[in-house]
Amino acid sequence: MADVDVERVPHPTVAERVERGRAARASVPRSDHAETELHPVDDPVAILVEQGKTRVQELLPIRYGRMVASPFAFYRGAAAVMANELSASSDTGLRVGLVGDAHLANFGGYASPERNLVFDINDFDETGRGPFEWDVKRLAASVEIAARAIGASDVERRSAVLAVARSYREAMRSFASMRNVDVWYARADIDAIAAALRSSERRDVQKDAERARMNGTAHDMATLTHVVDGEIRFVSKPPLVVPVEDLLEGHPDRIEHLRDIFRSYRRSLAPERRRLVESFRYAHLARKVVGVGSVGMRSWVMLVLGRDESDALILQIKEAGPSVLEAYTGRTDESNHGQRVVVGQRLAQAASDIFLGWTRVVDETGAGRDYYVRQLRDWKMSVDVERLRPRALATYGGWCAWSLARAHARSGDRVAISAYLGKGDAFDKAIADFSAAYADVNERHHAALRKAIDEGRVPAMEGV
Repeated sequence: MADVDVERVPHPTVAERVERGRAARASVPRSDHAETELHPVDDPVAILVEQGKTRVQELLPIRYGRMVASPFAFYRGAAAVMANELSASSDTGLRVGLVGDAHLANFGGYASPERNLVFDINDFDETGRGPFEWDVKRLAASVEIAARAIGASDVERRSAVLAVARSYREAMRSFASMRNVDVWYARADIDAIAAALRSSERRDVQKDAERARMNGTAHDMATLTHVVDGEIRFVSKPPLVVPVEDLLEGHPDRIEHLRDIFRSYRRSLAPERRRLVESFRYAHLARKVVGVGSVGMRSWVMLVLGRDESDALILQIKEAGPSVLEAYTGRTDESNHGQRVVVGQRLAQAASDIFLGWTRVVDETGAGRDYYVRQLRDWKMSVDVERLRPRALATYGGWCAWSLARAHARSGDRVAISAYLGKGDAFDKAIADFSAAYADVNERHHAALRKAIDEGRVPAMEGV
């Protein structure tokens, strides 16, 4: 490909970008987002079953068991179902780097490379490009569903969703007026969030932050490993944690295959970070089940040791398949799905894990599989949104919406999106109407999964 002279590439003016956003209202009025004329999904369970065909079959009962626990748990695992439904909705044409699964539980705290506890989006398995409103609808609907879970009234639920939509709109307006570099510097840290809360809520967040700063490798070493014959090994806790030695039957080359992943992953890192990774030596491997929607994807934890056995690091090696968006929005430029996840994460987050990288290897069955690698946990902080009070839910959802707007501002035309949204609350109200209607749809989908389990159509291990 010939080099592009970036100085000669025409850039639209701010006025032209504003006009583009306002013009989008003609094709998709903001009130249209209230409509739930979705692609009809008569059998949501069939979508989940189809999705599970490429996953580890023995783990699928855990996935279904976790999803059936509540409507919110179902929603967490049903990004593929919602993507299918949204594919028939109006499209503003204002495309961004979508998170793809921007529900409340996919936001939280983690350590920045500077060792600050920051708040941001923390799941990018489904990232891709598409209309910005898809992410907003997925986030807002999750607020409505969570509000129902805590028994919030109709007024409280609508108020919380309106607050989230308003936070997104106002954040985008703020980002639209910023210099390009300032958008990339913008970040939210936990201390700033705590300062904006009421005293009781502030204390809760501060306690969570204190626990998060202890939630790293040392904590994982204490809970996930033990010493066997003088060597550090992962503890066997099947089916959730299974040491690699227990998975060798029929796959004698599995350990070497997984070590190949670690070796080839290093090539995706910047030279200075590659040097850091190469200073560690392999110690042990285990398969570890994580999440709700991700259950069944091949996911491993690797223990590596540095200077000595007190210098440990636990990396997660997670399979990356096609995004649930891909069938409707097309593929991204990355041919490797692990790279797609990493690029999407680095584009959206204010700060990313220094060990974040990707690879592709041929597994023991001869199939080519994409993976991404990151630290298992580094000050990870999450919020149980089904335990929040309504006012706290609205506040927390507002910070999630701010983070989502910042991600979209970095990957899309923030000026055009802000112009489309406008200063009034027309978009906010439409999103609130959509969220209430979609929560009803989600409850029907959840009931369909419950029925499928009761009838024996899909197996489930509940409470695991």
